[in-house]
Amino acid sequence: MPDFLLELFSEEIPARMQARAAEDLKRLFADHFAAVGLTSGAMAAHVTPRRLVLHVEDLPARTPDTTEERKGPKVDAPQQAIDGFLKSTGLTLADCEQRETPKGPVWFAVTRKEGQPTADLLVAGIDKVLRGFPWPKSMRWQESAFRWVRPLHHILALFDGKPLAGAFEADHKNRYIFSAMTHGHRFLGRGYFPVRDWADYRRGLEAAHVVLDREDRKRLIVEGATEEAARHGLVLRDDPGLVEEVAGLVEYPVVLSGRIDDAFMDVPKEVLVTSMRSHQRYFALETGNGDLANRFVVVANTTTRDGGAEVVAGNERVLRARLSDAKFFWDQDRQASLASKAPRLRQITFHEKLGTMDEKVDRIQALAVWLARRVPGADLDRVRSAARLAKADLVTGMVGEFPELQGIMGRYYALNDGEHADVAEAVAEHYSPLGPNDACPERPVSVAVALADKLDTLTGFWSIGEKPTGSRDPYALRRAALGVIRLILENGIRLSLTEAIEQAQLQIGSPDAAVRRDLLDFFADRLKVILREQGVRHDLIDAVFAAGGEDDLVRLLAKVESLAAFLGSDDGANLLTAYGRAANIVRIEARKDGVEGFAPEVDQQALAEAEEKALEAALGKALTAVGTHLAAEDFGAAMGDLASLRQPVDAFFDRVTVNADDAALRRNRLALLAKIAVTMNQIADFSRVEA
Repeated sequence: MPDFLLELFSEEIPARMQARAAEDLKRLFADHFAAVGLTSGAMAAHVTPRRLVLHVEDLPARTPDTTEERKGPKVDAPQQAIDGFLKSTGLTLADCEQRETPKGPVWFAVTRKEGQPTADLLVAGIDKVLRGFPWPKSMRWQESAFRWVRPLHHILALFDGKPLAGAFEADHKNRYIFSAMTHGHRFLGRGYFPVRDWADYRRGLEAAHVVLDREDRKRLIVEGATEEAARHGLVLRDDPGLVEEVAGLVEYPVVLSGRIDDAFMDVPKEVLVTSMRSHQRYFALETGNGDLANRFVVVANTTTRDGGAEVVAGNERVLRARLSDAKFFWDQDRQASLASKAPRLRQITFHEKLGTMDEKVDRIQALAVWLARRVPGADLDRVRSAARLAKADLVTGMVGEFPELQGIMGRYYALNDGEHADVAEAVAEHYSPLGPNDACPERPVSVAVALADKLDTLTGFWSIGEKPTGSRDPYALRRAALGVIRLILENGIRLSLTEAIEQAQLQIGSPDAAVRRDLLDFFADRLKVILREQGVRHDLIDAVFAAGGEDDLVRLLAKVESLAAFLGSDDGANLLTAYGRAANIVRIEARKDGVEGFAPEVDQQALAEAEEKALEAALGKALTAVGTHLAAEDFGAAMGDLASLRQPVDAFFDRVTVNADDAALRRNRLALLAKIAVTMNQIADFSRVEA
């Protein structure tokens, strides 16, 4: 069966848009095929800086003929009903068929549609996809109304080895005739060349110095950079994000290396790496012990007669100018202490409704001191100093040039000023963790300041009604909440979130209980996300949360883990079944009686059977024991208390009739069943647990 090959050849596509563009091209054509009834074999999309390519295997020459049937009214139905049916289908009665059904003869509208040539459907698909392509940003050129990411040069469109007939009519001025020609590498290629099929296309591009497959380009970049590093006795600094980006900048990777002037090697390595990476897309190299080496790797998009010597020299000159700026900021910033810069934070607005960055620092400091008393090992004086200095590097020249180095540069400047190492590390780490793969601070001072910063941000934005909605989260509040949760859980911090939020509210204004509850619910949702990703059952999380009154995340997690272990045992599984049975009986009987439920107040004197007496005694003992063990945070023992109920509960259901003829006896037994729920729900709401 024939193949389809489409190449959209343009000026350079921004690297950040390429991977998504390939996915969109494949998705949009798959949607079009589904809409027009076109089946195909494998479909693959490729992208380079100058071309967006789709290859589809095993397409039919035309779509099959189809028949659509629509059931209408009975043959003897009123004429008005028959006329309405015919009007809705656009047919006459002569076009319809009578068919026998169990209810008598019925009219059926039968519409037969001939298949369409696949080539025509592909032309229509190209037009549809190009006009509706979802580029994040696009442009117009030559007074054209058509928009594309960059000026489009030509369209290669082959079906069954022949170019599609016709053209893409972009607008009244721009017409792209479908061709069987493409262009190789901008500098190394031989201009336009003809293409017969997919295999010929791949061979032609290879000969024209174009590596079509993105994964192949990434592999060549990493292998070449690794070999170039090894040639100088160095190792390549791992940077998969930069590999992705550079793969989108070159069609033919040529790996070279240059040298960093020794004059710049006393600048912090983060500055050197960031400058090379952000401005020039250079790869950093390291020595065997992990120190930054005085060499870099650059990936060119062409070969040269001198083996790249002039390319390297040119990149070294550019880097020298970049690093001269960085060294200037480094030397300039150290002429005054970090503490002396802090007052300038009054000139930076954190948020128009939440004041300046200096005011935020005041709030962070007060909250961090309160938190430090709950973070084992946190020195109060160091916490005060770290909180006061945490944001000061925002006014430095270096962070102004490289915003991504905020915190990191503060650490260097704090150490330069003679601050304690704990203070300097807290300045660097208080933004962390920034995501699920970012390391979580462990130093007590860092933990206190990082918690204070995030809690202040969350409480502040909640207080002014700026909460995440749907996919919109401009202030990264979900990330901040996940950071708070990780800081607490990974460091085992025993902290009441309710009290912590209230303290944060006190720094902003008067506490608001409704805002506090809403923020706690937000934390609960974020915690569920984390625990689900760790494989914890969502129903157990819901069950513990639903029991209420739990805002100590360490204790809550311990409860969930103990509950999971308990329910994994025979006693736990059987008791859960008995709980569900008891809850169902209580619910059904309450509905019969027209009441909301039954109070768990059992009349000891009304107990008639030995089994119900035994259950009442076991529940009374367990009710007290569970409460005691929960208070002592011995959750394993609390689960053991519940396990002791299995035998008396089973015996009760085996031998006792709940719906006794005696109304008083019936109510007392229903109260006994209600007491089972009250006893068990001290730990978790077992109605939320899936059997």
